[in-house]
Amino acid sequence: MKQGIEFTGIIKQNGDMNAAFVEFPFSTQELFNKKGQVKIRATFDQKVEYRGSLAKMKSDCHILGLTQEVRKQLGKSFGDEVFVSLIEDKEERTVDIAEDIALVFNENPEAKSLFDKMSYTHRKEYIRWIEEAKKPETREKRKIRMIEMILEGKKGI
Repeated sequence: MKQGIEFTGIIKQNGDMNAAFVEFPFSTQELFNKKGQVKIRATFDQKVEYRGSLAKMKSDCHILGLTQEVRKQLGKSFGDEVFVSLIEDKEERTVDIAEDIALVFNENPEAKSLFDKMSYTHRKEYIRWIEEAKKPETREKRKIRMIEMILEGKKGI
């Protein structure tokens, strides 16, 4: 694995939302030969791993989001410092699909085809939504609803 890019950043709040990011203090053009989004694999404070993207969001520089889950694992919030180590992520991003969900797709090939064309993030969102159901009947309802939403052209939950 090639040497990662390391920096320390301040966790900033995105507007009034419970969303956080750190600014990426380097040029993605120079490092990755990309101006837009760059898929990355990051480690925060040398302990919490994350797959995401460097993105340009109406900002002078690229930013890297820190999910609520990552912040919770770090025990950090807005204004705290975080050490970031990252590399470009060139691996294909796949979503593991449980057998019962795969069966629903087998019965609905058109929905499966549309699902396969979605971005990794949207596919992951749908599957996580189903898997977070606590009761079996909720899981069943969500599988049916997912097929309906995909066929209606909804990209995500």
